[in-house]
Amino acid sequence: MSDIDKSQKHLELHKLTDVCTYSKGKMPKVLKEEKNQECSIPYINIKAFEKGIFAEYTNGIKCNLCDDDDLLMVWDGARCGLIGKAKKGAVGSTLMKILPKDNIHKEYLYHFISSKFTILNTKPKGVGIPHIEPTLLWNFELYVPPLPEQSTIVAKIEELLSDLENGKKQLQTAQQQLKIYRQSLLKAAFEGKLTKCPNLDSLDLHDRHDFKNQGNHDNRENQGSDKGELPKGWKSSILKDLVDKISDGPFGSHLKSADYVTEGIRVIRLENIGEMEFRNEYKTYVTPEKYETIKNHTVQKGDIIFSSFISDCIRSTILPDYIDKAINKADCFLVRVSEKRINKKYLAFYFSTKAMQHQLVNQIHGATRPRINTTQLKMSLIPFAPLEEQHLIVSLLESKLTICDKIQETITQSLLQSETLRQSILKKAFAGNLVKTETEQEISKKTRLELAP
Repeated sequence: MSDIDKSQKHLELHKLTDVCTYSKGKMPKVLKEEKNQECSIPYINIKAFEKGIFAEYTNGIKCNLCDDDDLLMVWDGARCGLIGKAKKGAVGSTLMKILPKDNIHKEYLYHFISSKFTILNTKPKGVGIPHIEPTLLWNFELYVPPLPEQSTIVAKIEELLSDLENGKKQLQTAQQQLKIYRQSLLKAAFEGKLTKCPNLDSLDLHDRHDFKNQGNHDNRENQGSDKGELPKGWKSSILKDLVDKISDGPFGSHLKSADYVTEGIRVIRLENIGEMEFRNEYKTYVTPEKYETIKNHTVQKGDIIFSSFISDCIRSTILPDYIDKAINKADCFLVRVSEKRINKKYLAFYFSTKAMQHQLVNQIHGATRPRINTTQLKMSLIPFAPLEEQHLIVSLLESKLTICDKIQETITQSLLQSETLRQSILKKAFAGNLVKTETEQEISKKTRLELAP
């Protein structure tokens, strides 16, 4: 009640069940993957609801049907509490249809329930698949002003949220440009241009030109070209000839989930491997006794850990110094190098390039899961610069990518703040603090008249 503006207390407080009706979705008896004369009604499952992609159709018999722009809410699953607008079809079994009563504007109801998503999603019911806690949902209380005032509030909400969404899109565009810039830096580095192009420092984050266009600034012989030529003094080597060891983790029954404990010897899992970052929030261990049975798969600080799954990007990282020893799980490859021969950061940076990704993707055509094996990784071609130049390349990349990281951190923080601001807008709207309604204006006018001499 403390969030409600005092001027709203003249309005009647309603529970959510007072202002809407609801009905759960159903699983149709007949579902077809292709639309035909018998089954022409789209079945709205979670994917169809969130992305508008319909993959199944039904005949509508004993289904809960909805029309365009009806309100649907996710009832079961990780996204429970998410509300959105429907396309005409049959409501899926994990969804619920919500219809406003005559005294409430549909968009007012939509934004009110949307403002409760975080609460609903973090307080689900059930130990298996989570679902909405009905008592929590239907006991939410709201003030319901007259329909014209609801329309005014909705218009203001949508104006502010539109501005917020435009700002969010600009941040996401900057985020994408930053990714392009990172790849441009990496591409230049492994074509030998980063160490030789004097104008490279002047490029800003929005420059999308291919670095090949800047070749006239580099006097180096045999610099990288469309033909894949390497700079003078470089050579192309297969990975297995450059490193000391490449290996996988223990498979199958050698390491199972039942072996995990809360402390002991660390296990490195796929969840720990980001794009050039180690994700320490995911922590798994085995006992020292279990470690002794699989210690041949030991990884240690400074080793490169490489995810076997190749899709939109390559995930690899250098194991941080605070992990002296660990076990890498299956599908987490170990790449160990001798730094007398190759700078491990140089190699780790190359693993993050599009060139490396393309090499590996070309080896897994037709696979249902985009996964490589250690043999394929060992045969990857690496542009091998002289060691002194490797050190210089690493130094330059670290300097430039540190700036990128700081910009990325700022963008991420701003995106988080935009969600906080969204919730603040909705909170103010339903506390009566977003717009001055007609009733409030009348009360204010009456107060001024009473106070007038």
